[in-house]
Order: sequence, then structure tokens, then C-alpha cells
Amino acid sequence: MENTHNNIVSPGYSKFSGFLKLTKFGLGSLVVFSAIITYFTVAQEINVNVIFALTLGGILVTSAANGFNQIIEKDLDRLMDRTKNRPMPTGVLSDTEAFIFCAIFGIAGTILLWVFTNPLCGILGFVSIILYAVVYTPLKRITPLSVFIGAFPGALPTLIGAVAATEGFGEISFFAFLLFMVQFVWQFPHFWSLAWFYNDDYAKAGFHLLPSKGGKDSASKFQILIYSVFLLITSIFPFVFQFVGIISVSVCVICGFALLLQAYNFYRLPTDAYAKKLFYVTLVYLPVVQLALMTKS
Repeated sequence: MENTHNNIVSPGYSKFSGFLKLTKFGLGSLVVFSAIITYFTVAQEINVNVIFALTLGGILVTSAANGFNQIIEKDLDRLMDRTKNRPMPTGVLSDTEAFIFCAIFGIAGTILLWVFTNPLCGILGFVSIILYAVVYTPLKRITPLSVFIGAFPGALPTLIGAVAATEGFGEISFFAFLLFMVQFVWQFPHFWSLAWFYNDDYAKAGFHLLPSKGGKDSASKFQILIYSVFLLITSIFPFVFQFVGIISVSVCVICGFALLLQAYNFYRLPTDAYAKKLFYVTLVYLPVVQLALMTKS
């Protein structure tokens, strides 16, 4: 089907599917999972209303951030194979439609978190949208430090989940900070391994996402290995400060060494295939570690 306004060939899916793709619902669900797990980890008493608000509000806020990102990058997404069929570059959605959709989701999600959990959760949700869409997104073409900036909104759902378990305005405990740090550090081997095997595709849009300006070089693979070591160390801190027990930390250590082993294999043989293996290991690592920390045993 021809879109005469933009002279772009539609990929053949409906406008409804376009809105769904704009939200990156699958990715958003994983993000909200982190928030819910962290809520259960920190909460002294479980509140069903808070869980509902955290789930729906988290999905809305995450969807808004993902959507604004695609609006801003629509011309760049058209250049890359992995993104050229998204609803914005194909013209399935107009800029106005997408912006109104994202604005409504962002406002609704922020209000839900503010009213039904606590104000600090709402503030953190709104900040995550701003950091991801307004700060991280444009920096992707300017500096490899964009990944460091992007790691903050990427880890904020964990912090939001922990803050939702507190009363009044909301507060950030030291335990919440440690849980935030696990997800913060995790994003470096996770995202850099993805950036490694998509490096050529990202280059078409001028994105600088690997830690070294040289791209797929020895400096990048070394930093992926180092941050995998940092992740193992960071995951032990909740035990060191006596928030979790020996079983929880044992799972964290086993998972940490499994990820580190894959990172070392990639360091020795820095191929796209080994980068993908590391990426898939990181996908398994995070929920397993978060569930282990939730048990506190």
C-alpha cells in the first residue's frame, strides 16, 4: 500500500499494530517486570493497588519513552535494516498521531504513579521519559557516553519499584540504591554486546554506541569484559550489607561467573556470534538475579 504523503511503501500492518509497535510492548514488559520484582523485594506489606498502578503506570511511561524515541529518530530508523519497518519510517503513523499517543501515555503513566504509589515514583517516571527521549536519544550520534546516560533511565524502573514500597512522598533507601546499581551496571555488557553485532547497521545512522570511538576494537571488547567483572562485584553488595542471605548471593555469584565466562570467551574471540551469545546470557541473567535477590534467603 502506497503512502502518498511520504512516498513510502507501508510494511502491510494496521495502524493499531503501528501504535503497538511504537510502544515496544515486549521490551516494556521486561522493564515493568524489573519494577514489580523490586517492589516485592523491598515491600514490607504487599498492596495490590500499588502493584496494579506500578504495572500499568510503568507500561505507559515506558511506552511513551520508546515512542518519543522513534518519533525523533524516524529518519535515522529508515536507514537501518533492524528499524526500517517501524511505524514512523514507514509512514503507518504520522508525527502528530504518534506524538499525541505518547503524550497521553506519558501524562497518564506519570499521574498513575504519582497518585496511586507516591509522588516520588511519578517524578522518577517522568524523569525517565525526559532522560531517554531528550538526553540519551540525541547523544547516540555524538558520543559513546550516550550509553552511560541511557543506563540511568534504563535502571530507573528498578528504583521506581523500590520507591513504590515506601510511604508518604516516597524515599530511596540504601537497599533500593544497591538494586538500582545492579541493573545499571548490567546494561553495559548487555547493550554493548548488542551494539557489537549490530555495529554496521548502527553505523548507517551514524550512531556511536560501542565504548570506544574505534568501534569494534580491542578497547571496546576489554570494557565489555571489565564491566562484566563490575557486575559480578555489584551483585554481591546486597549480601555484604546484609540485605540478603547466602542462597541469594550464591545465585548471584553463579550467574555472575556464567556471564563473565561468556564475556571472556567473547574477549578471546570477538565475533558477532560470541557477542550474540553474551547478549542472550545477559537476558537470562537479570531476571534470575532479581528473583534471587527477592527471596532474600
